[in-house]
Amino acid sequence: MRMDSIIEKKRDGLSLSEEEIAYIVTNYTNDMIPDYQMSALLMAIYFQGMTIEESASLTTAMVESGDTVDLSAIDGIKVDKHSTGGVGDTTTLTLAPLVASVGVSVAKMSGRGLGHTGGTLDKLEAIEGFHIEISNEEFVNLVNKNHLAVIGQSAQLVPADKKIYSLRDVTATVNSIPLIASSIMSKKIASGADAIVLDVKTGAGAFMQEASEAEELAKTMVEIGKNVGRDTLAVISNMDQPLGYAIGNALEVQEAIDTLKGQGPDDLTELTLVLGSQMVVLAKKANTMAEARAMLEENIKNGRAIEMFKTFVEAQGGDSKIVDDPSLLPRANFQHEVKSERSGYITKLIADKVGKAVLLLGAGRQDKDSVIDLSVGAILHKKLGDSVTKGDTLFTIHSNVENNDEIVTMLLESIEIGQNKVSDTLIIKTIE
Repeated sequence: MRMDSIIEKKRDGLSLSEEEIAYIVTNYTNDMIPDYQMSALLMAIYFQGMTIEESASLTTAMVESGDTVDLSAIDGIKVDKHSTGGVGDTTTLTLAPLVASVGVSVAKMSGRGLGHTGGTLDKLEAIEGFHIEISNEEFVNLVNKNHLAVIGQSAQLVPADKKIYSLRDVTATVNSIPLIASSIMSKKIASGADAIVLDVKTGAGAFMQEASEAEELAKTMVEIGKNVGRDTLAVISNMDQPLGYAIGNALEVQEAIDTLKGQGPDDLTELTLVLGSQMVVLAKKANTMAEARAMLEENIKNGRAIEMFKTFVEAQGGDSKIVDDPSLLPRANFQHEVKSERSGYITKLIADKVGKAVLLLGAGRQDKDSVIDLSVGAILHKKLGDSVTKGDTLFTIHSNVENNDEIVTMLLESIEIGQNKVSDTLIIKTIE
């Protein structure tokens, strides 16, 4: 095969064969195809797209480029969940224990985050003693024993995706739906899941800000999953405003605990129940979404969900006393209230601006070498459609510096207050 002929073929809008895609991925990963040729191909894909069959072949080739995780020693159907990310996206911390509490095996491999706040691993490390660096044998044993464990992703998982993404990042080809879908699904499949649930965000605080693009991405990933033999479902959820009220690592852990106790924000609770119901059905623990949801709601009410969270934390070395005493979580030195300058209703709450403000506090990574401050963040006190009186608290900033004038300005700019009440839709669409 010749790389220039493959580039020409895709440039002209033709489909690449499974063999051609395997040739590209294998040889580029092994440094046998130069960056300039791969860049040309990525740009051709950006403009010409890929069929589902091509995307599935690309996904499979990337999976086969490195290690894969064998979860066959874990009992039952293993269901994984992926979110495309957002502001205050705490769902893994609520979802995994809740689903595990009804007997679904959740063998979760997570990463650290570049962006507004840390990833799931960073949030969990806000719990004193919690460690994610456990052996694969211990990981499997914990899931078989408790139905739940979380571990960091192997550095050798899908190396082709890491290399290709680095090139996409500097060649203006990141925002290609076939390439995004293959990137996400390759990591989920290599992680050993039998079935996959996807939470695709759309809106101002999401990567895919247009709902039509989010739907196209969701449909592509679901089709890829089915094409490679994984039961896959997706939800498109709204990220025009932050999810829940807490944005920041330790703050989000506390909100997750509240949610598992049945005292959490309505939107975080609802999204957790929707995604959790899909996971329970895919694991064949329930026949319908309604049946699955009833099981999950019952375990929040009877306390099994929060008990599973305690068991999970203790099993990985963490201090479960945080469940009853949140003051044991990292706490910032200063709290600053941001007051409303007018009365009316919240008509707009720009999630991305809130996220950037929290990032400047130190809650996230601006580059891979950034050190996260697990204690800082912000608490929302008003959401879309809520009434506001001048002088009401809109945010509480949790900071380790005394002067937060810049953050206050950014947060005030993230909120619009008008005279007409608006409503907000959380779940936009389910993709099967």
